[in-house]
Amino acid sequence: MAGDGGSADGVVCPQCGAVVRVYRNPVPTVDVIVHVQGRGVLLIERNNPPLGWALPGGFVDYGETVEHAAVREAFEETGLRVRIRQLLGVYSDPARDARLHTMSCVFVVDVEGDASPVAGDDAGRAQFFPLEELPPLCFDHGRILQDYGNMLAAYPAE
Repeated sequence: MAGDGGSADGVVCPQCGAVVRVYRNPVPTVDVIVHVQGRGVLLIERNNPPLGWALPGGFVDYGETVEHAAVREAFEETGLRVRIRQLLGVYSDPARDARLHTMSCVFVVDVEGDASPVAGDDAGRAQFFPLEELPPLCFDHGRILQDYGNMLAAYPAE
């Protein structure tokens, strides 16, 4: 059903027998870039598949804005209170997450208060890495951090 907001398949309602459309759309997610001068970029080591290092982030809850989700996920996974500085971009390659098609709004954030992360939620560890010395990353987070590095180079801090 092209042009109607996503592909739809029909399922039969067990109550009335009517065919009900079920849409398959990308799932909204958020990722946050916490970059502290002299320490690097904050990454979390995932406890759940896919295993490895990633930016803090996760799924947007129903009824939640992407901005709120970014702040919430940063706190849940790192214990840090953050404030959004800017949107880096939206990443929607269908292959960015092997589990399902996701679409991530990636925010650059500033830490409010102490920048001492404590891993939480589904993060095993939270650690800063220099942009030039990143570990192997999950998802498309290498591309995201490359874009972030390119933005820093194009607009150096004054």
